Amino acid sequence: VNLHAVTSWVGIARLFAVVLSCIAFSLVASTGDFGGPYGTWCMFTWCFCFAVTLLVLVLELLELYPKLPLSWDDFTSAFSMLAALMVFTTSVIFPSIFISSPCSSSKCARQAVATTVSCLCFLAYALEVGLTRAKPGDISSFLSTVPGLLKVFEAYVACLIFSLLDTYSSEAGLQWCVAVYSICFIITLLIIIFTIGRCLSYMPCPLEKMLVGYNTLALVMYITATVLWPLYSFRGRNRPKACGRNCWWDKHLGVTFLTIFNLIAYLVDLVYSTRMVFI
Repeated sequence: VNLHAVTSWVGIARLFAVVLSCIAFSLVASTGDFGGPYGTWCMFTWCFCFAVTLLVLVLELLELYPKLPLSWDDFTSAFSMLAALMVFTTSVIFPSIFISSPCSSSKCARQAVATTVSCLCFLAYALEVGLTRAKPGDISSFLSTVPGLLKVFEAYVACLIFSLLDTYSSEAGLQWCVAVYSICFIITLLIIIFTIGRCLSYMPCPLEKMLVGYNTLALVMYITATVLWPLYSFRGRNRPKACGRNCWWDKHLGVTFLTIFNLIAYLVDLVYSTRMVFI
């Protein structure tokens, strides 16, 4: 038994994440109000993060992870980053959808406590990301470096963009934007999978040079999407007066901001990848 797995700072952060995610989904489950796609997503996030983090702790405690056919450091780094992003998104979505004002009932109080606990859970995962991130000059797994963590961020933001897409088939410019999101997401996801699966040695060129070329191409493609998506989405179309929760205008605005976020992420990724190769 490896007690260091639960007594180190990383282990303590994971223990807090397990406890807090369990409290969050238990409180929400006790209210019985988590229906619809947003409630299902929130419950899935807390349960998924709880189950995987608990599995990571057990495997490290019993020292069984070396038997797995994957790069353990890359897997844990990628998961902690993904969990932090998922829990952060849930901590924003859940109160905005399910908590109404004034909040005076017992049910609302449990929902408010669940939101607070979810925010603390995000901090626990963010702390784990900070503790496991490779410092400059360290020889470590790729996904624990800044470019590796950015790959997880880019893939997750692309998933959020896909969740907001609805009508785009009428304009060629919007179709190009969706192609940009899809192509960059698939390549980024393949890089993450190949890294965790220890398949990088099969690539015909070094990873660092490949990343510079890919990030340059992705950056140029996202620049075009950043210009074309709002141009074709909002040209001659104002926000409807009766714009409900599933309003197309709000969704397209969300895609616009998420595109800008990914553009910035690919720019920073390119800078770091270039430094890895030339500096």
